[in-house]
Amino acid sequence: MPAGGFSVAAPPGTEFEAKITPIVIVSCIMAATGGLMFGYDVGVSGGVTSMNDFLLKFFPKVYRKKNEPGLDSNYCKYDNQGLQLFTSSLYLAGLTATFFASYTTRRLGRRLTMLIAGIFFIIGVIFNGAAQNLGMLIVGRILLGCGVGFANQAVPLFLSEIAPTRIRGGLNILFQLNVTIGILFANLVNYGTSKIHPWGWRLSLSLAGIPAVLLTVGALFVVDTPNSLIERGRLEEGKAVLRKIRGTDNIEPEFNEILEASRIAQQVKHPFRNLLKRRNIPQLTIAILLQIFQQFTGINAIMFYAPVLFNTLGFKSDASLYSAVITGAVNVLSTVVSIYSVDRVGRRVLLLEAGVQMFLSQVVISVILGIKVTDHSDNLSHGYAVFVVVMVCTFVSAFAWSWGPLGWLIPSETFPLETRSAGQSITVCVNLLFTFVIAQAFLSMLCHLKYGIFAFFSGWVVVMSLFVLFLLPETKNVPIEEMTERVWKQHWFWKRFMDDDDAEKNNEINGAKGLQP
Repeated sequence: MPAGGFSVAAPPGTEFEAKITPIVIVSCIMAATGGLMFGYDVGVSGGVTSMNDFLLKFFPKVYRKKNEPGLDSNYCKYDNQGLQLFTSSLYLAGLTATFFASYTTRRLGRRLTMLIAGIFFIIGVIFNGAAQNLGMLIVGRILLGCGVGFANQAVPLFLSEIAPTRIRGGLNILFQLNVTIGILFANLVNYGTSKIHPWGWRLSLSLAGIPAVLLTVGALFVVDTPNSLIERGRLEEGKAVLRKIRGTDNIEPEFNEILEASRIAQQVKHPFRNLLKRRNIPQLTIAILLQIFQQFTGINAIMFYAPVLFNTLGFKSDASLYSAVITGAVNVLSTVVSIYSVDRVGRRVLLLEAGVQMFLSQVVISVILGIKVTDHSDNLSHGYAVFVVVMVCTFVSAFAWSWGPLGWLIPSETFPLETRSAGQSITVCVNLLFTFVIAQAFLSMLCHLKYGIFAFFSGWVVVMSLFVLFLLPETKNVPIEEMTERVWKQHWFWKRFMDDDDAEKNNEINGAKGLQP
């Protein structure tokens, strides 16, 4: 393969010429380490909250319920608001930080926003690893949450904007792939540190420093996206970067399209208010619903409480962590499937197939637990226990090649430039809000709904699959700046919101120039 990369044929309807250049691949890999940090934070919390040393120091009530037989229902051992706050405080902080991240992403650029995220991550890791009391532990989680808010705002935008159209989906999913690798890494670390007494949990929390440093160093060396540079008025620098990342001198068509999008974006003084305009309703609706549905698949409940969940189902401590490692590995491998297939079979096919797979696996899990696991005893034989793990893996694999990566990919590629930062901010905010809700409520829901928790989530899977079937358009191989013409104006339902799109834009531009419409 030549050093300049290999050519990518442009999709029908666009003249953009692009090669997959080394700088694009390296930049995307380094940027996607933000997902590695996010994934590690998701995975590590469930592992340390199942460690006796950690519970004894910070949550002695939970420690007693876990280790004294018959003291509480199998399903209610971990039902503690403080324990849930340890996990969920990260997402509440991320929700708040994303509003500030929207400003920095637009004004300072994608690269500097990723750098800010890395700094927050490093400080949060120091607080967590050195925690002496619950307050210090929560402060560390809040700082990590601020990092999540900034990283989840900037990284998907960075990846969507720097990647050639033909492989945009695959490169964007690098973020989600790194999330899954982070979860697996955390599960492996937890499995090892659970045998180190009494400070193994400190090592688990401190090793989050590795992805934090990778993101920070990576943000120092990557180039900002042409879209961001042009949007901030640095036209020549934007053109030079575009030429560099595309590996060709024939960049005028793409440069002019980004320039035109930027010109329109400059007319928008209040991007959040602009999101509510009629022509932006389809993108906003889909972005919000994708985030809500992603959380109501039940995936985060399973992933960040996996060791606790398996422990509740009767697995011993080592076995529960081992099972979490297995599900983490399935998560990684299935995300690789998504990278390969998303730009070939499209977004809708992956989401619809996964809906069937997730529904069936959750129903089977619910039935088995309803029959075999009661409040104070479990009849989960080795065979049934293995089968439950297989069903959990079936569910996780379906999520990992569909709702996991596509929940981030689709919003990042559908908003026009003038509302892209604001739209991504709303996307991250809604995602973290509902992640917080699920994280804070799951152990209490498990206590009250018992095996019915899986039936609850399977019902939501049916709802979201119907939404995809009827209301989600295909965005495969469509250049970002052509989404309005080639996607929204062609969709049977959403096109009604685009009828007066051109007139509305002209009125805005004329108004900005002081002219009458």
